[in-house]
Amino acid sequence: MPTPVPVIFDLDGTLVDPAGGITGGIAAALRQLGMPVPGPPDLDAMVGPKLSHSLLEIAGVPADRLEDVIRLYRAHYLAEGIARSRVYDGIRELLESFAADGRPAAVATQKPEHLARIVLDHHGLTGLFHTIRGSAADESASAHGPAGKAGIVAAALADLGTGHAVMVGDRAQDVAGAAANGLECIGVGWGFALDGELAGAGAVAVVHSTSDLTDTITRLDAVRTGALQALNEVHTDGNV
Repeated sequence: MPTPVPVIFDLDGTLVDPAGGITGGIAAALRQLGMPVPGPPDLDAMVGPKLSHSLLEIAGVPADRLEDVIRLYRAHYLAEGIARSRVYDGIRELLESFAADGRPAAVATQKPEHLARIVLDHHGLTGLFHTIRGSAADESASAHGPAGKAGIVAAALADLGTGHAVMVGDRAQDVAGAAANGLECIGVGWGFALDGELAGAGAVAVVHSTSDLTDTITRLDAVRTGALQALNEVHTDGNV
């Protein structure tokens, strides 16, 4: 019987609800610098993608002010934002069941890797993951490889020591990062995706509870097991 396929999770909007900690920090930084603050829908859209890109493309921050905004945001996030976050219902139990079943779990997030570890430490989740990968401190690249979600997912896969895994995330970037590494991605409906975003990006399924997520992962395991058994029969049947 094949071992359970590892699961790679996004962080914000997938494992942890920032509960305004991210959007509030962005708004506070922009106000402090006298810049316009986007409305709630645009602020929510900034959760998940690379922060510097969102500030430039959604908030309209001039490139020469970007470092100042990020610096103030990070200070606010560390001081107040992390404490406001909460683990989504059922996630802790899901991760504990994976650990009990011997299914490796990992995190691949565009949040800077050191901040991701602080968030997971705050919630007592760090020990449930085989590896945690994120962006470099300046978000210019994965902390251990190429820039972008694809590079971060690749780093997590390398740590897991496998080319087989399932990605779980709440934004189109998660689906694209998984696809770039030949992985299927399950979208979660409790995060920050717009209507139709995950299905349109090619998510293999969109789930709305951790029980649905567990069932979907189990079905994908069964499909993989059946495919491996069929391949083995082809290799061992002398008539084929």
